[in-house]
Amino acid sequence: MGTKKKKQFRNPFFSRELSWLDFNQRVLEEAADLSVPLLERLKFLAITSSNLDEFFMVRVGGLQFLKAQGNTSRDAAGLTPTQQLEKISQRVRQMVQDQYTCFQQDLAPALHQARIRRIMPHDLNNEQLAFIENAFSELIYPVSTPVAIQPGEPFPHLKARNLHLLITLKEENNQAEGSPRRAILSLSNSLVRFMTLPSRDGHAYIHLEDILAAYSDRYFPNEQIAEICAFRITRNADMQIQEDEAPDLLSGMEGILEERRTSPCVRLEIDHRASAESTEYLQQALDVDTRFLLRIPGPLDVSSYMSIATMSGFEEIKATAWIPQLAPALRPPESMFDVISQGDLLLNHPFDSFEPVVRLIEEAAEDNGVLAIKQILYRTSSRSPIVAALKRAARKGKQVTVIVELKARFDEARNIEWARELESAGVQVIYGIRGFKTHAKVCIIIRREPTGIRRYVHFGTGNYNESTARLYTDISYMTCDEDYGADAATFFNTITGYGQSVRFRKIDAAPVSLRDRLLECIESEIERSQQGQKGHIMAKFNSLVDPLLIKALYRASQAGVKVELNVRGICCLKPGVEGLSDRISVISIVDQFLEHSRIMYFRHGGAPLYFISSADWMPRNLDRRIELLVPVEDPAAQARLRHILRTCMKDTVKGRQLDHKGIYHSRPRATKSRQIRSQQVFCTEAIEKVKELEDEQRNLFRPHLPVHEDPT
Repeated sequence: MGTKKKKQFRNPFFSRELSWLDFNQRVLEEAADLSVPLLERLKFLAITSSNLDEFFMVRVGGLQFLKAQGNTSRDAAGLTPTQQLEKISQRVRQMVQDQYTCFQQDLAPALHQARIRRIMPHDLNNEQLAFIENAFSELIYPVSTPVAIQPGEPFPHLKARNLHLLITLKEENNQAEGSPRRAILSLSNSLVRFMTLPSRDGHAYIHLEDILAAYSDRYFPNEQIAEICAFRITRNADMQIQEDEAPDLLSGMEGILEERRTSPCVRLEIDHRASAESTEYLQQALDVDTRFLLRIPGPLDVSSYMSIATMSGFEEIKATAWIPQLAPALRPPESMFDVISQGDLLLNHPFDSFEPVVRLIEEAAEDNGVLAIKQILYRTSSRSPIVAALKRAARKGKQVTVIVELKARFDEARNIEWARELESAGVQVIYGIRGFKTHAKVCIIIRREPTGIRRYVHFGTGNYNESTARLYTDISYMTCDEDYGADAATFFNTITGYGQSVRFRKIDAAPVSLRDRLLECIESEIERSQQGQKGHIMAKFNSLVDPLLIKALYRASQAGVKVELNVRGICCLKPGVEGLSDRISVISIVDQFLEHSRIMYFRHGGAPLYFISSADWMPRNLDRRIELLVPVEDPAAQARLRHILRTCMKDTVKGRQLDHKGIYHSRPRATKSRQIRSQQVFCTEAIEKVKELEDEQRNLFRPHLPVHEDPT
């Protein structure tokens, strides 16, 4: 009897690049959703524009580099770099059309009706005209400088992602001889894009480029202007430092930042009203691929509308603010060391405040018992209280060691500045790890206590950034368990001290064992399912790209394991394919907060395993980054993680389900009373939990006891 042939599936992976664009389309759908408050919709539209900027800078820039090298290798979806660029071009053109249809036909009229009005120069009243005249003379004209384009001379250097005006002058004596005379007028970074105008009704504003165009004759006296057109460029930012060749990482990264300023142009956006001559001139001067020359049917760079979306006032057209909650036990004067000593603490940000994490480090800086602090900083805020606390700790004589990842893309300049400030305060700073990005989120505090030395550890799925912690969903796990402390210390010492890979008691780290641990957990579910047990996997992360893990999930589905995935962004796995992924479902949630937490659950024969992680399931995270996978063993914390996963999987309001063709569908909504919006559920639960604890405290009588001085 012959053996049954294994069914083969052609192209079992979606394209990574197109999957990312699908994610951005889901963000755009929120901007078009009439049930979303108006300024929240404008915010989502601005995000789609900012996202596209980064996509071109990194992904398109990288693909164009491969194409220029003649690289014809295929990605997991079977596409060469040239084929990927072609498909991206088609998809982006449609997305830009959708963006401006949403803005011009929907959002702009709705904003006008809500008394947020863009005023054109010819519509200025006398008061506004006087205001603009003064603003131009005092603020704009002194800092804006036109640059003449001389025939035969190099084209002027232009800053990426800034708005520029190409000004064409009429030929003298109306004779069109030779090349037209042209100049570039760039919008200064020191000026706001939208200038607020005097108004007795609502908010009136004018675009800076409209002011410059209206007053352009002031820059070219005795000249006639033939044409003014706005344009914007995006440069390739996908460049890596050659660490073995750089004299040191810090100076090498500064070189990368300088290189980005003059790197090739990967996209040209130009006002759709620009003449064919001006468009062709800029395309040739900037050497832009025709596929990525985009004629924009509206104001360029709608990402700048974030300033309108977040301005003060107009609360009636903003989303309801969900305020992070702080449980009474976590409020001063309670010590974070006392709280963690009583049991492991798991927080679900931003529904739970990030303040306890900040306060733990601030307390460590001041606590006389703290001997040392070790921490990894990948991205931080511009005025980071955590960095300030680390500097204070060093100045107080504590041993403070910080890995500052200088290769954190687009945060390199800030991290270089922080690294220098920390060093000047006496902190031992390590500029990342050679050959890898250090993306793990961990802080270790070594404290001397009456019972001996104890290590307090914070593991996270997100950055040590109190600003983004109010905007992203993430998990914090704080513990003083000896095994976690030993693992964290071993991990830190291994990556900073030329250490070899080691086996940890509980955690796993990339690039050494993280993928292997995940594969081991998946294979365990497969084996148990084949033995007749129930197999179940739930996982939540930002991106699913890694072919080995995707194939393992396919095998799990074929073995009868139920696989539920919540993937915010890129998903290369094809769910619901008969015989391949019948038992795999994938949802994506796009809501008020950016989904960012990474949580995994494996049924494990009824003795479930729970993990949090800094890593997405992508080759870059698992092979080229330092990441952590942390098991969560505390029963209460496990119960909370399971609740988070299950609630997200049931989201019928903001959850969209992926089908085997790569299309995301809104999920069928039940009656309003039975609808589930996961972020709203977590917000409501956090508020109710705090209220419940406050009520308990009000009924608890605690006497003031005398404080006796220590006789020693």
